[in-house]
Amino acid sequence: MIVGCTNELSSNKIEAKKTINLSIKAEDAKLFSQNENLNTDFCILIDMSIHSGKKRFFVWSFQENKIQKSFLVSHGCGGNLWTSDQSKTSPKFSNEENSHLSSLGKYKIGDRGWSNFGVSINYRLHGLDESNSNAYKRDIVFHSWEYVKDEPVYPNGTAEGWGCPAISNNAFLELDPILRNSEKPVLMWVFNE
Repeated sequence: MIVGCTNELSSNKIEAKKTINLSIKAEDAKLFSQNENLNTDFCILIDMSIHSGKKRFFVWSFQENKIQKSFLVSHGCGGNLWTSDQSKTSPKFSNEENSHLSSLGKYKIGDRGWSNFGVSINYRLHGLDESNSNAYKRDIVFHSWEYVKDEPVYPNGTAEGWGCPAISNNAFLELDPILRNSEKPVLMWVFNE
């Protein structure tokens, strides 16, 4: 019983630390968004250090200084089987074409278009850092995917795709009107810290 309590306390400390780290990222994201003429109401933060079976896609409100929404999100499979969850605890990252890996860094969410996946809508992603500068050329887009669930699947992981951040169809339908009605482009920041 004491071991169980210790594990629960340790887990709570980890969650509290991740929340603090997210707040720090959000402060940096707010300054970046102001300087780059991006949306200053909200941004999207994706913490790839969190197990892929848990929610790690966060819509952060700059006005309220807190998470508004959180979802599961996929990452790239690399050399693993497409739709597997083989790297659920240790994703790898690349900016190289045909790597089938996600890229870390800040993105500007661009034009809304048609998608082969999910609800048939996607948003072009423009990499703003050296670590994701090939995103547009690699066709890395934000979309929905029927393999991504609405609720956490931990200890299993979320299905891995070819590098695009993909959320569930229901989550995407919830977020799409917010992105579509934004007067300025929205920042998406993918990190692993």
